[in-house]
Amino acid sequence: QVQLVESGGGLVQAGGSLRLSCEVSGSGSGLDGIGWYRQVPGRSRELVARWSILGDPIFVEDVRGRFAIFKDNTKNSVDLQMDNLKPEDTALYLCNRDSGVLFSWGRGTQVTVSS
Repeated sequence: QVQLVESGGGLVQAGGSLRLSCEVSGSGSGLDGIGWYRQVPGRSRELVARWSILGDPIFVEDVRGRFAIFKDNTKNSVDLQMDNLKPEDTALYLCNRDSGVLFSWGRGTQVTVSS
C-alpha cells in the first residue's frame, strides 16, 4: 500500500514562494504519474500539476508560469515549486496519482497566501 505525505505549506505574502514536497512510500511507490491537487472548501478538488504521457509537466492555466513540478529520486518525492503566489492560490494541497485508480489521500499541506 502506498502512503503519501505532503509537507512544506505555510503562510506567505502575495508574491512569495513555497516548495511543497510529496513523499511517496510503500509497495509500488514509484513517482511516475504523481501530480498535485488543491482543495478549497466548497469547491471541487482541482488537479493543478500533472504529467503528460511523455513525462512532460502540465499545469492548469491559473498556475502556468508560476508553478513547477520536480521528481526527487533521493527523497522519493514529487515537489511542487510555487512562485509569485497569489491569494487565490490559498488551498489545501494534496498529491496523488494524476490518472487511473487513486491511492489513499494523505492529509495535505495548507497554503495560505495573504494579500
